[in-house]
Amino acid sequence: MAKKFKIKKGDQVMIIAGDDKGKTGAVLAVLGKKDAVIVEGCKVAKKAVKPSDENKEGGFIQKEMPIHISNVKKVEG
Repeated sequence: MAKKFKIKKGDQVMIIAGDDKGKTGAVLAVLGKKDAVIVEGCKVAKKAVKPSDENKEGGFIQKEMPIHISNVKKVEG
């Protein structure tokens, strides 16, 4: 059976622990198997990408990484 969370895609949340503590943003995805969420503009990492048909140059991209659901709090707004 799938886990149920009170936080859904599109909700506004605030980070309550970690490097991005105090930041707010919209939930882009809820990862049920990892008990994590991806929040817009928070926990951004630089990832190396190989050249491909879509990205001819390759190089680095900025990507939001998952944050454990216990480290975010739903806010009204």
